[in-house]
Amino acid sequence: MKYVLAGSSGFLGKALARDLLADGHQVTRLVRRAPSQPSEVRWDPAAGTLDPTALEDADVLINLAGANIGRPWTPKYRNVIRESRVSTTGTLAAAAAKLDRKPVFLTQSGVGGYGKDCGDRILTEESELGDGFLSDVVRLWEGAADPAREAGVRVAALRTGVVLDHAAPAFQLMSLPFRLGFGGRLGSGDQYFPVISLTDWLRAVRHVAETESVEGPVNLTLPNPVTNKEFTKSLAGALHRPAAIPVPSFVLTTVLGEFAWELLGSNRVLPQKLESTNFTFDHPTADQAIAAALKQ
Repeated sequence: MKYVLAGSSGFLGKALARDLLADGHQVTRLVRRAPSQPSEVRWDPAAGTLDPTALEDADVLINLAGANIGRPWTPKYRNVIRESRVSTTGTLAAAAAKLDRKPVFLTQSGVGGYGKDCGDRILTEESELGDGFLSDVVRLWEGAADPAREAGVRVAALRTGVVLDHAAPAFQLMSLPFRLGFGGRLGSGDQYFPVISLTDWLRAVRHVAETESVEGPVNLTLPNPVTNKEFTKSLAGALHRPAAIPVPSFVLTTVLGEFAWELLGSNRVLPQKLESTNFTFDHPTADQAIAAALKQ
């Protein structure tokens, strides 16, 4: 199959491209600079520019582009977060809508769209999006694919939790305090913390691309939701380190501002759509996902 990939320079993009190429698929990367190899095509999502002929023989389009949310959300940076997702998705959707042979279109999204703190409430793809900045971003982000949907393209939004892998920047940051001996739960630790192993994320993306009945939002998280306290215990145990120094909520909100709610808020997310289409997880529990992440 031929995959066209936006956001190929990020951690997930590089991992997905490697995985697809290793399995014999063709990967075309969309880049914002002058192409340096035949497998690259230049585009300008800020200007909405992409030659549809570059996509003519594509089977799957995947958008993983988006600015890092792990930094202070100043008014200016909020716009960067929003536009980096909406412009890329909208540009790809408009180009896909013009094609006679319609590819599948997968766009990255996030579980943060369900709201910044949903407590113990179970969240499936049928749950409504919540309130707050990231919920608004997710509405616009997923809505930007509407031109493709309206043209008959099968569209799926990958609502992804934190992806665990030894090379993942988020996992490296989370595990560093534990490696240094001063890790601990965040806030009360009772908040549900949606995660998934890189192996299962890669397999889930392929599953969504290849399963014709899957469309709309798709949760990519563990089938066994874990709280931050449970995740902390599992990570500390896997690293043979203590987990005795909790980080109070007020410290996180003081240092990180509104982004702290990505760590303190609770999202008990279930991958209902994956499981209902016979997807099985290699690492269905936090212990297994963390163990897989620590293998190098």
